[in-house]
Parts: sequence; C-alpha cells; structure tokens
Amino acid sequence: MRITHEADYAIRVTYYLAVTGEKQCAKDISESTGITLRFALKILRKLTKAGITKSYKGVSGGYELMRAPADISLGEIIECIDGPIAINHCLSNEFQCTCVGSRQECDFHRVFGKINRSLRDQLMAITMDRFVPADN
Repeated sequence: MRITHEADYAIRVTYYLAVTGEKQCAKDISESTGITLRFALKILRKLTKAGITKSYKGVSGGYELMRAPADISLGEIIECIDGPIAINHCLSNEFQCTCVGSRQECDFHRVFGKINRSLRDQLMAITMDRFVPADN
C-alpha cells in the first residue's frame, strides 16, 4: 500500500488547521502547505464532506477543523481521500480470486487481511494531536 500524494497533502492541510487552531482561508492554507490552490480546494471539499473540516462561505469564509485534533486520526484522513485501506487488491470486495474457490480458503488472503487490519488499527489510533506542538 502506498499513500497517495493527495492523502499526504490532506494530512498536511489537517495538520496546518490543527496548529493554527482557527479558521483559515484557502489561499493561506495553500501557501502554507505548498499545495496549489486548486488542489487544496479539492482536498478541502473531501475533508469537509467527511466531517473533518468545516467550510464557511463568503468574504470572510474559510476552513477550520470540525473536531478537536485528538478526535481526527491519520487513518480517517487517508480513507476519506483514498478510500478503504487495503494493502492488496484481493482485500477489496470487487476482487474475484482466481487462485482458489473461496477467499476463506486462501492463506494469502488471511495473511494480508491480518496485516491490513493491524495497519488500519494503527493508523486509526494515531490522532492529529500527537503532532501539534504542546504550546498550541
């Protein structure tokens, strides 16, 4: 599994909003994170749809975190951008295994499933407050 650039940027955006602790305009988010404004807006739409950020319209509009950094995990951010975490395509529901008749019979599927659950659990356990400096 490889985290996409978009998910990496979403983590940066969320981190920036966690550190600032207040509403920020998209332009400032873009400039501070090194993400183009167009791409930052795309990411912010997904973060808002997932309930991670809140958007404000109008002249004094912007974005802020919808929840405390302690309530937002790396796993949640990654999944809102990339979809469910899966280290192997055989873990997706759309995949039809050609190696065995049933996924339950496949040792590879069981091993990848166990590793995937562990990785997902670890990413879900790491919250954004871990990265925010203590003086914020």
